[in-house]
Amino acid sequence: MTLADWLRDAATRLAPISETARLDAELIAAHALGRSRAAMLLNLRDLTMPQEADALLARRLGHEPIAHIIGSRDFWTITVRVSPDVLIPRPDSETLIEAAVAHFAGSAGPVRILDLGTGSGALLLAALDQWPGATGVGVDVSPGAIEVARDNADRLGMTIRADFIENNWAKGIDERFDLILCNPPYIPAGETLSPEVADHEPHGALFAGADGLDCYRILAPDIARLMAPGAIALFEIGHDQGASVPALFAAEGFAPQLLRDLAGRDRCVAIGERTTR
Repeated sequence: MTLADWLRDAATRLAPISETARLDAELIAAHALGRSRAAMLLNLRDLTMPQEADALLARRLGHEPIAHIIGSRDFWTITVRVSPDVLIPRPDSETLIEAAVAHFAGSAGPVRILDLGTGSGALLLAALDQWPGATGVGVDVSPGAIEVARDNADRLGMTIRADFIENNWAKGIDERFDLILCNPPYIPAGETLSPEVADHEPHGALFAGADGLDCYRILAPDIARLMAPGAIALFEIGHDQGASVPALFAAEGFAPQLLRDLAGRDRCVAIGERTTR
């Protein structure tokens, strides 16, 4: 089967389960061919599909995330390896990097960066790519996630600049940082998720108690001691947590700012220096 025919057939079959059926088909095909998607599309009429592409397509039809099938995900300016041990980085999380870029505009940028709940390391490594003079620490309670994050740092040539430690949030960390990034679990326990997420991504990185706020309740009282003068701390939130999460930080003396993602949904709470207490 020619590549063009395979892509057409695969996209048709994927349409009932994916809102990005054609893109999924192209990513699977490029992975099977061992080429970049751009290079593949430039040679669309000259390529035929290897037989293993059908096995990859079958995995996607079984609701396995495309990132797990091809083993990686693009995020900001970098590409990171992912596995079932880590949450797949999503474009929504780039809102935190955009907010950090805006905060440090016109300056040399942050010197030290902390990523709490680092997972694949995507947030920390994207920030380090943005500010080549910075170094940072990624923290995660999952040993599997730490292994993936360290591998990503090595692949990106950032091993010297990025340290990853297995830890329960910031317990025992005695340092102040210029930029703190955090995408904690924030989904209420029992909420129904798509099979792609529920069956393939780590529940420890998704769920946070009955109302989804358990992690913020831990972080809000502890964050001030980790912030250097002029620092900013950026927390991803669920689209319906634009009132509840800022209230937790306001109770600790902060004046939280609510930021929206590209779809106009509440997505990030920005914390500066305390205004009271």
